[in-house]
Amino acid sequence: MLMVGTVSVAALAAVGMSMQFMMIVNVLMTLYVIGGNALISRFIGQGRKNRASALLFSLVILAVILAFFVTIGGYFGSEHFYSWMGATPAVVEQGSIYFKILSLGIVVIFLDNLLYNALSAAGDTKSSFYIKLSSAGMNAFMNYVLIFGHFGFEAMGIEGAAIATVISYIFNVIAYYILIKKMNSSLDFVPIIRIKDVKRVLKVGWSAALDRGISSMSFLVFVSIITAYGTAELAGYQVGLRVEGIAFMPGFGFAIAAMALVGQNIGSKNFEQAYNMGIISGRIAYIFMGSVGLVMILFPEFLVSFFTKDTLTIAVASQYLILVGLAQIPLAIMFVYSAALRGAGATKTTLKVNVTSLWLFRVIPSYIAYKMGFGLAVIFAIMNIETLIKGIIYSYLYSKKEWLYTKV
Repeated sequence: MLMVGTVSVAALAAVGMSMQFMMIVNVLMTLYVIGGNALISRFIGQGRKNRASALLFSLVILAVILAFFVTIGGYFGSEHFYSWMGATPAVVEQGSIYFKILSLGIVVIFLDNLLYNALSAAGDTKSSFYIKLSSAGMNAFMNYVLIFGHFGFEAMGIEGAAIATVISYIFNVIAYYILIKKMNSSLDFVPIIRIKDVKRVLKVGWSAALDRGISSMSFLVFVSIITAYGTAELAGYQVGLRVEGIAFMPGFGFAIAAMALVGQNIGSKNFEQAYNMGIISGRIAYIFMGSVGLVMILFPEFLVSFFTKDTLTIAVASQYLILVGLAQIPLAIMFVYSAALRGAGATKTTLKVNVTSLWLFRVIPSYIAYKMGFGLAVIFAIMNIETLIKGIIYSYLYSKKEWLYTKV
């Protein structure tokens, strides 16, 4: 985003919007990742490595099959996606170039997500950290080379950004394969397909996938409302999201920790410890995210200035950061507690909460505010209020402990 921001505002908006489309792609990944995470962590907790490894092999096959269909749809439908979102012709043109190339790498994106979550469910996040750190460095270097045209390469702009992303995912999958086959003791690829276990994964996963699907569509509608304000406003929102990632990506990390540790302890029938793992993860997450939120409130323009020099884009993104900085603590609680419920297999509960909250407290009020002529700040404020409400709901559900005894 830093490098693409120097190409044009349209390119910046296009790459940002691709995030929203990837949320829809994530629906299919959720189908096997969340259920797989819940079941693999339970098998590991029960000391059944071979059963977990056989399940991983089955999910690899499933991921490749699903990726094939997504690749076809993404490659031939990319231009329509951007047009449907109401993007300007310049954003549609840039976005279509970017997403077509990204679609060709969907299979490695699917496998990367699966292998990362499988290792996390087994309790190994350090290996993933080193792999991601290496690929992030590679991605940044390839962006520099391909976007601007260095070391004898032609300047490819947004096309170069997409190619660099796909190359980094290919590196991830190769690294994960070597790690699991040669160095990891918790998991392996055992070429046995147990249909019963795959069905159990899908039983848990369908609720999570439906949750992600409806949530993704809700976010697309929400982003389309922001798009209606203009390209600079859209780019400002996307930049604000990227900066906010400094806070919520580590929040996702603690959510993954909660999901894995809750699942493992439930597998070993240690329910009180499972509950405590979520509490501890939540505390670390909201202290960290709250601290970063304070930085976003105090220095918004400084943080945004790294991404773009466009005055209006900086103003919108700064406004966004000040407001979302106030919501980082409830956002952390929502991340961790919802992940803990998913780790326990209570995906139907998270489905009901997320869908109801998004539509009743975010999408519909935002649409009404837009139609009534309110500015973008009001839309951002509505988003924060919805986050606060959702955090309160998850705190209540978590404290009841009923989710601990969900059957998978």
